[in-house]
Amino acid sequence: MAQSSTETDWVSRFADDVIAESERRAPGKPVVVASGLSPSGPIHLGNLREVMTPHLVADELRRRGYEVRHLISWDDYDRYRKVPAGVEGVDDSWAEHIGKPLTSVPAPAGSPHPNWAEHFKAAMVESLAALGVEYDPISQTRQYTSGAYREQILHAMKHRAEIDGILAQYRTKKNPVKKPQKSQKPVDEAELEAAEGSGAASEDDGSGGSAGYFPYKPYCGQCEKDLTAVSSYNDDTTELTYVCTACGFGETVRLSEFNRGKLVWKVDWPMRWAYEGVIFEPSGVDHSSPGSSFVVGGQIVREIFGGVQPIGPMYAFVGISGMAKMSSSRGGVPTPADALKIMEAPLLRWLYARRKPNQSFKIAFDQEIQRLYDEWDKLEAKVAEGSVLPADAAAHSRAVRTAAGELPKTPRPLPYRTLASVVDITAGHDEQTLRILSDLDPANPLTSLDEARPRLDCAENWITTQVPAEARTIVRSEPDAELLGSLDDEARESLRLLLDGLDTHWSLDGLTTLVYGVPKMMAGLEPDAKPTPELKVAQRSFFALLYRLLVSRDTGPRLPTLLLAVGADRVRKLLAV
Repeated sequence: MAQSSTETDWVSRFADDVIAESERRAPGKPVVVASGLSPSGPIHLGNLREVMTPHLVADELRRRGYEVRHLISWDDYDRYRKVPAGVEGVDDSWAEHIGKPLTSVPAPAGSPHPNWAEHFKAAMVESLAALGVEYDPISQTRQYTSGAYREQILHAMKHRAEIDGILAQYRTKKNPVKKPQKSQKPVDEAELEAAEGSGAASEDDGSGGSAGYFPYKPYCGQCEKDLTAVSSYNDDTTELTYVCTACGFGETVRLSEFNRGKLVWKVDWPMRWAYEGVIFEPSGVDHSSPGSSFVVGGQIVREIFGGVQPIGPMYAFVGISGMAKMSSSRGGVPTPADALKIMEAPLLRWLYARRKPNQSFKIAFDQEIQRLYDEWDKLEAKVAEGSVLPADAAAHSRAVRTAAGELPKTPRPLPYRTLASVVDITAGHDEQTLRILSDLDPANPLTSLDEARPRLDCAENWITTQVPAEARTIVRSEPDAELLGSLDDEARESLRLLLDGLDTHWSLDGLTTLVYGVPKMMAGLEPDAKPTPELKVAQRSFFALLYRLLVSRDTGPRLPTLLLAVGADRVRKLLAV
């Protein structure tokens, strides 16, 4: 067996803990890590942390030679709680299905999938494949309706008084969200409110029935909803009688044969820990507060099911630049599929790998994505030259490859901000785009756009889907005669110097030197002169003049890129004085 990694990143530390725990509990058996996803609506980038945290640990274990099962439980037998806002093909009529299993709810109109759960699972399945996540899927609908959990259900019903006693210890306690550690950004009030009332963490625990406590909830045999009340249960015969409060239907069934219902969440989760032998599973901040599912589950799995609670961290929120904390019950929340349209898979993996689970972070859909890509490219350069810090090297390695191999990458990873500027100006015209990108480095020109893909496609998607129309760059078709006519001799001379230098500086680096150098020449300075406050003012003024003459704004894409994109002939036409 491979030796433990000496890397100091959080993934290696958790992998060490998991190995020790696995060898204590189940030596020689595959290590089981787990995630749970509810396809109740769009599965967003916050939910992805539920998968990426155990995935990264599982992948580290595989790199060390261990056999690992990463279970992803699709909680598709959960009740349909509410109609999510902003989902295309869904209207208020879907409210009639509230209370049914997610697999019994129709898919949004126009969907090729057979039901609600499969519709929202599909996009996530595709994204996980693109991200290189290897896992064993488990449908909870299949598990419950096949009778896989029959013994566990009967056991829970037999010990319902003990379960009720455990839950009663927590029912009077408030469930404040755990305060973030000092390393975390503060959680705002909206996040606290969302966390306290989110998803299964606040689900009914089976209490409150007039006939006593029952940890099992049947789905109605007539309307399929879980708005049922158990009125009696016989431990010897397993006969269970229930009545549906929604449609009035009632029946008596033998639970030893009946497969249309499920354990309540706070019993279901610990039951699965014991059933699957889970060693490692993270939990969201809403599951980690006093009285919540994870805390109560630890006692239930031990005292009722004779199992052991998984080890695993609490993970913090994932946000979006300019957006509040994500909730899948609210419309318009970005999903992994949305992110993968504008960023390459290794970059998205890196965002989850470089931050400890208890640290919140944001994923950029705005201009910040350009800075993020710059940071990534600098990291890649440090890795290539061997000057990277160990923890950063580990995060990079986890981003670009898994134990199964390398993830696809762009052969010629040109700067993202440059690609975005080019496709912004060319509106995606391939021939024009190739011309400009080939001019970036004339000594080593790009010969095909495929060399710049998929990063080029990501940049184009970002421009077309995330940049408002009013922020797009539109190059003037004719010179601004009025502005050109109003220029003083100094401004005219600066434009002449720029135009005179185009031919000898026609590359990205050359034009960068030229546009910064013209104000230096105007000030009588050498080309390599260090900037002074006065020079910086002159440069900003010169840049603003160029932007106004080229795109009728005071700002725009980086000038060297803009000049390349416009082309030498058109630049001369628009700047001629």
